[in-house]
Amino acid sequence: MNILLRRPSRASLARAFLPFLVLSSVHVASAQIPSSATPTVIVRTAAEPVAPGKFAPTWESLRQYRVPEWFRDAKFGIWAHWGPQCQPERGDWYAREMYSPSNDRYAFHVEKYGHPSKFGFKDVIHAWKAENWDPEKLLALYERAGAKYFFALANHHDNFDTWDSKYQPWNAARLGPKKDLIGGWAAAARKHGMKFGVSVHAAHAWSWMEVAQGADATGPLAGVPYDGKLTKADGKGTWWEGYDPQDLYAQNHAPSPDFQTLVKIHSRWHWDNGVTPPDQAYCEKFYNRTIDLINKYQPDLIYFDDTALPLWPVSDAGLKIAAHFYNSNGRWRGDDGVMFNKILDAEQRQCMAWDIERGSSNVIEPHPWQTDTCIGSWHYDRRIYDRRGYKSAQTVIHTLVDVVSKNGNLLLSVPLRGDGTIDEEEFAIVQGIGDWMQINQEAIHGTRPWTVLGEGPQMASAQPLSAQGFNEGKGKPFTAEDVRFTTKGDVLYAIVMGTPTSPVSIHSLGKKAGLRQAPIGAITLLGSDEKVTWSVTDDALVIQAPKHVANGTAVVFKITP
Repeated sequence: MNILLRRPSRASLARAFLPFLVLSSVHVASAQIPSSATPTVIVRTAAEPVAPGKFAPTWESLRQYRVPEWFRDAKFGIWAHWGPQCQPERGDWYAREMYSPSNDRYAFHVEKYGHPSKFGFKDVIHAWKAENWDPEKLLALYERAGAKYFFALANHHDNFDTWDSKYQPWNAARLGPKKDLIGGWAAAARKHGMKFGVSVHAAHAWSWMEVAQGADATGPLAGVPYDGKLTKADGKGTWWEGYDPQDLYAQNHAPSPDFQTLVKIHSRWHWDNGVTPPDQAYCEKFYNRTIDLINKYQPDLIYFDDTALPLWPVSDAGLKIAAHFYNSNGRWRGDDGVMFNKILDAEQRQCMAWDIERGSSNVIEPHPWQTDTCIGSWHYDRRIYDRRGYKSAQTVIHTLVDVVSKNGNLLLSVPLRGDGTIDEEEFAIVQGIGDWMQINQEAIHGTRPWTVLGEGPQMASAQPLSAQGFNEGKGKPFTAEDVRFTTKGDVLYAIVMGTPTSPVSIHSLGKKAGLRQAPIGAITLLGSDEKVTWSVTDDALVIQAPKHVANGTAVVFKITP
């Protein structure tokens, strides 16, 4: 039974919904890195100066940040989390796990390519050609799906840059595809009227790639080093002659204790628990190449796969990058742009936008935020396609509606194969999202949260966040008994998560609830001319089930005063 039936007063109703209205930080407190930490590596900015402007590279100054209104209006973005790790079609973190005999990607790699002492990740890059990549075709599809911004992977933990990078010789303009992928994505996104973002993950290559320093403990090649310690001198007569593998692997350091145990990376993500600390040269290279990326492509959005800021608290590189990005966007566009990081405390959420990975807040957040998720594996995995294991268009739409009702945006990754294409299953899913958005997007784009986010049985099963997110799919699935609300001006949208076959009772809109400021004047069904029959009782707004709906994935009732 909905609690609104038992609480007629407005004050008691507000108390009842308090868990869904206020910010909860308990679930991430243990994993946050405080802004009060003191960095030890102070990066020099002579090669790439911080742009002048109102932001200085301090936490105090970054609190001036304001999320631009265009981001709050956009609500939905699509991401090409695409790089050389997509070439084997074996899923995420391939460049790390191919060096671990305990992982199935190692066995796959040995069978497909050879032993990692002879054919390492650098050679996977060489095999990657992106020969069928057509960014304009993909962006046209994503525009129809309702995406208002687009993200491209600039680098992953594998340390390979997908643009014509000034500071990283191992980049897509020189090797592999021999194309400036970020440049191509940026041009296509802007042609289709989308804001353009880049995601940067390379801060962790230092420890993430340490497994490449290892060797088999048993078997015929026991003790033979993998290729992670090769140098430029070793390349004579090879395809990579003239390139230094250490520019890619960044392994000219003593590895962290027990570095070959794959799960150790998770407890060391915050640059503690025994990790070998990054040095000055590594931090400065990361800073310089990120500033180069920002200056070359002038992104509207930038995402870091890091807690608080990249390399924080080892270095002040992230503070300087943030100030440069905000000041540059102020000069280019007159707004601060949007920068994302993860596991932020209350102060840090004033300094940037909070990103939640594969999960969602359970409340209406006071600041705009984003969830990022994928319909499959972050890097393309053929096995998911083979077993038809992608998220459905319905799951994506329900996630989008739920997130938007909580003051959030959804960034959806659609994995690309190594050749730069999506498969037919993914195409159908994106088409399905577009089919719904073409009818109902007015209830998504440009909206804001209502007084309460929604009602229904799914809310009682919502799970808390774990670390940077990871609570998606842990609650009950949405059904037509679940409703989410969005608003635009004085219009309220009640989004039913399915096709109702019996009257829809919305208790938040009953007379006793007292949440509406004005009486209901009319109710229409988006995508239909059918007359909607409704009545308001003390307990609920009751809408009769429509006879026909244009798209039953989620049905939107437009309520005007």
